[in-house]
Amino acid sequence: MPYELKLFTGNANRPLAQEIADHLGLALGEVEVGRFSDGEVFVQINENVRGADVFIVQPTSPPVNDNLMELLVMIDAFKRASAQRITTVLPYYGYARQDRKVQPRVPITAKLVADLLTAAGTHRLLALDLHAGQIQGFFNIPADHLFAAPVLIDYIARLELQDLVLVAPDAGGVERARAIAKRLRAGLAIIDKRREGTNVSVFMHLIGDVQGKDAVIIDDIIDTAGTLMQAVEALKREGARRMFACCVHPVLSGPALARLEASPLEEVVVTNSILLPKEKQHPKITVLSVAALLGAAIRRIHAEESVSTLFV
Repeated sequence: MPYELKLFTGNANRPLAQEIADHLGLALGEVEVGRFSDGEVFVQINENVRGADVFIVQPTSPPVNDNLMELLVMIDAFKRASAQRITTVLPYYGYARQDRKVQPRVPITAKLVADLLTAAGTHRLLALDLHAGQIQGFFNIPADHLFAAPVLIDYIARLELQDLVLVAPDAGGVERARAIAKRLRAGLAIIDKRREGTNVSVFMHLIGDVQGKDAVIIDDIIDTAGTLMQAVEALKREGARRMFACCVHPVLSGPALARLEASPLEEVVVTNSILLPKEKQHPKITVLSVAALLGAAIRRIHAEESVSTLFV
């Protein structure tokens, strides 16, 4: 280990960063991340980082633009403070859903964010459950892509559900649902969905058998919960016995909480990749920690060891 490992965080998810630091047996680095009176981001590193191996934990979750700008300014500060290497740890990659042109004259903002992070001075990326795996290719620097599947699989297995079937709420989630179904030796069902606009989707067909079975809907993001509710209605119509939902990133914007409250879902399992404020916490929502997973990856990256065993 030629360089000292140092872990820092902005304001997006300090509890997760603290958990990772505890897992690594480190103290969180001393950095002040604040605002000038006009709203501009101010960063002051309060310890020496010259020659250090710096990891910055900062999900670009809502408010996405504020958290993204904090991250960019932090990267620039560490670069100018002569850190040996800067690794950006993104438990949640904001703008990831804008990863291609779905209609004329629209941006590919996921690529823009990748360019901004690289231009700011980050040397490598550690991400968790990107919305689309090809986003790794938007970076011209090393990018490690972890999956929270082991954390979710362990929890689902402890529920001891009967005649379990994993449900992909759209075609894009089939690979994720199939991988988890294989590990749990469960069935697989797929919702055929058509997207008619931003945050607007329409259920078309359900492929697979859910009659009398316990169904777990698997997705990477719950935003307004519109897609999730379409899946719930389809499962209810097709005779599913019990219904649960699992996702990695609980964005939970707009009417999401009201929809979850009114739904027949027994439990919604999420991770702490995004900090849930008190107003978004709900009895139906169970939060699992990904700190140990991210901590293990950080330790291996620092030691120049393989992280491939974590890509499951």
